[in-house]
Amino acid sequence: MRLLRSALFNFIMWTSVLVYAPLSLLTAPLPYRLRHGFIVRWAWFQVWMLQRLCRIDHVVEGAAHIPPGPAVVLAKHQSTWETLAFARIFPAHTWVLKRELMWIPLFGWALALLKPIAIDRGAGRRAIDQVVTQGRARLGAGIWVMVFPEGTRVAPGTTRRWGIGGAVLAAETGYPVVPVAHDAGRFWRRRSFIKHPGTIRVAIGPPIDTRGKAPEEINRVAQAWVEAQLSRWEAERHG
Repeated sequence: MRLLRSALFNFIMWTSVLVYAPLSLLTAPLPYRLRHGFIVRWAWFQVWMLQRLCRIDHVVEGAAHIPPGPAVVLAKHQSTWETLAFARIFPAHTWVLKRELMWIPLFGWALALLKPIAIDRGAGRRAIDQVVTQGRARLGAGIWVMVFPEGTRVAPGTTRRWGIGGAVLAAETGYPVVPVAHDAGRFWRRRSFIKHPGTIRVAIGPPIDTRGKAPEEINRVAQAWVEAQLSRWEAERHG
């Protein structure tokens, strides 16, 4: 049954791209807020379909920590789920992502309308400079910037070295960092066709004041909070 439900979800998800992406392209002349509001409803629909078809729900802890103004989010990356669900959880935002995503016909073209910071991950310092320059513009326009510092999806219980780009952006602009932990990888794993039913936990940490802090310190504080949260959940599951 899980296989059937997962297959049906995948079919609907990619079929809906063929319908929604061309419609999204028609919003190009609209102001960003209107354009964003229309396009992200595709993501909302996917989250709803996951709930109905695959029985994947979620709860959010710490929503009161979301600041009133724009911020840089440093989040754990375990699944495709968070890239969809964060559209329901956070204010209007864009992402730091690999530029190859922009090359996907229709999907990538619609994604481009949300002003992502599309980088060449092998470009080193030039990529960080791009994150800072474009990120500063996005934040100044009131658009949050979503960063997955590990750079790729990682399995639950594992971690990768955090990239410094998001922390540099926060340090140089003074905008707060919001750390986010979740366990979506337990239910929708990386490169996994099968979606497993359950309730994903999302925890939003207190904003980190980045003024006067070095990027390394910002990363260290944010990562420590995220990993501590994940460790607490793991202990609860085995307690």
